[in-house]
Amino acid sequence: MGRKDKADEQPALELVDQSEIIEMALSDKVTFADIYHQYGLREDEVKEVMRRSLKSGSYRAWRKRVGRFRSTRASYK
Repeated sequence: MGRKDKADEQPALELVDQSEIIEMALSDKVTFADIYHQYGLREDEVKEVMRRSLKSGSYRAWRKRVGRFRSTRASYK
């Protein structure tokens, strides 16, 4: 009767897939919709992958940059 973690609910990403998702998320030309179509991950799931994979300062900088794109261009993250 152990507690299930959120990570247990989702199938584990292959290391190669995770690297590609991180690369896509860091790219200024790829949207969350593009990542969803290729890997089936929603925006919140991509953010979780990034949170687990990046250092905390790098994650905060990425989120800040993504937020700027959202407010200035609808086609970007």
